Order: sequence, then C-alpha cells, then structure tokens
Amino acid sequence: MAPRKIALLTDSCADLSQQRAEENRIHIVPLRIRCADGEYRDGVDITAADVYRRLRSGELPKTSLPVGEDVNAIFDRLAAEGYDGVIAVMLSGGLSGTYNMVRLLGEERKDLEVRVYDSVSGSLGVGMTMLQLAEDLRGGASWRELTRKRVPQLIKNTFPFFSVDTLEYLQKGGRIGKITAVAGTMLQIKPILTFAQDGQLQSVAKVRGRRQVQDRLIDMVVAACGNHRKYNLAVANGGAPEEMAELKAKLKQALPNYDHIWEGELDGTLSVYIGDGVLGAGIQTLD
Repeated sequence: MAPRKIALLTDSCADLSQQRAEENRIHIVPLRIRCADGEYRDGVDITAADVYRRLRSGELPKTSLPVGEDVNAIFDRLAAEGYDGVIAVMLSGGLSGTYNMVRLLGEERKDLEVRVYDSVSGSLGVGMTMLQLAEDLRGGASWRELTRKRVPQLIKNTFPFFSVDTLEYLQKGGRIGKITAVAGTMLQIKPILTFAQDGQLQSVAKVRGRRQVQDRLIDMVVAACGNHRKYNLAVANGGAPEEMAELKAKLKQALPNYDHIWEGELDGTLSVYIGDGVLGAGIQTLD
C-alpha cells in the first residue's frame, strides 16, 4: 500500500523560517554547532547572528551532524500523528553526512515508509524544493508521483547562487585552498558560489566589489532560466537584509513571470563556513 498521509522532512540548512516551515507543515531536523562553550542545535538555540558574533570575536565554531535521537524523535512523532510516509530532502551529501544518516535511520522504521533524497544543494536550493513539495501535496499529488518523479525533477532543476563577502572562513574551515583566499582578500574579489554535481561548493564567477554582486547573481539566475516559462524564484541573505530587498526587486524585474518568489535567511551551519554579508538568489524551473 502506498502511504496516504505524507510528511515532509528536511534539515536546518534549508533556511526556512520557523513560521514558514509550520505554515507548510515541513518538519526540520537541526544540525549541531559546537562552540567553545558547548554544543547547540542550529535554528533552535543558536542562530546565524550568534555565529557571526562568535566569528568576529575570533572563535571558529565547528559543525556536526544531527543527533540520532533528534531524527528518531521526529519519526516517532510523525508516526504518532498518523503519518505513514515521509519524504526527506537533506543538505548536500558533498558537504555533510546528514543525508546518509537520515537515510539509514529511515530504513530502520517499520511504521513509516521513508524516502530520503540528497538535494546536492543547500540553503534556498533545499528550501525552494520543500516549499514546492508542500504546494504539490496541497494540490493532491500522490506518493508515487512525488517520490518517483517530482522530487528528482525538482532537485535536478533547482539552481541556487551565493555571493560570499570573505573567503576567510571557507579557508579556515578547510573548504578551499589558501591561494584563492589570499588573492580574493587583496583584490576585493567576491566569488559567486553554487553547488557542483558532486554536491561540493564551487566558484562559478568572480566580481570585484560588492556593488557588482547583485547584477552578477541576476545574470546567473537569468541564464539558468534559459527558455523556461514556468519557474519559482528565491532570494536569501546572511546579515544583509537591505541588500536582499534590493536584489529581490531587481530579480522580479528581470524575471517577472514567476509562480512564487520566496526569501530565506542563512542558517547557522552554513554561516560557520561563509561568514556574514552573504546574498543568494535561485531559480527552480517547473516546465
């Protein structure tokens, strides 16, 4: 029997606000952030703003996977609420073992059918996918339709881009080589990042100075749109809300025929690696 009552699950790196997640009945497993004074749950008892403060004071927090008990507690709760199917889309397996962990725990459940997907993405890439799935569920989409066709299609056709204000934390976190970081700092070079096919972060463009960042992000989104006529858009920021509002206005002008335009705020986990002053824009093609 195909599951009839379907729950949506993701992790705190999907950058969905608590309100947005609740409105769309999306359940969230928090990743953990280890700081000098203890371990915190991302989005529950530590936020991106807390992480920026710690980074500025010279501390370098470490990120870690959700705890098995947290994942099982969510599964237990879903089963108790009468769900029999769970569709989980998790942070890129190229960046984190979260996907693998949730997949293994999901396989152990006898009371739930759990399908877990590697988003090969993060932040608004995952957030957009979850919000569109919530929309599909409200529209009456079936388990078979969602798990076989829709989720893989959304993952394949969602393209997020981010500008990073400093390469310092990516370098300290061992995510890029030293040379790139030094060159970037000296020349005020701002890289534009996206997710490579293996789910790692990769630089796809470089601009000089912050003023050019927004235009380049829009160029990348427009290029990813190509000839598609049906699409969702999203913007995100890490400590740059005013610039995100400007970016959103420009994006709506460049691509006015969107179904939805969503906004997100960067989570604590990703902030550990990229610091603040982050802007993001993404597109998800639907046709």
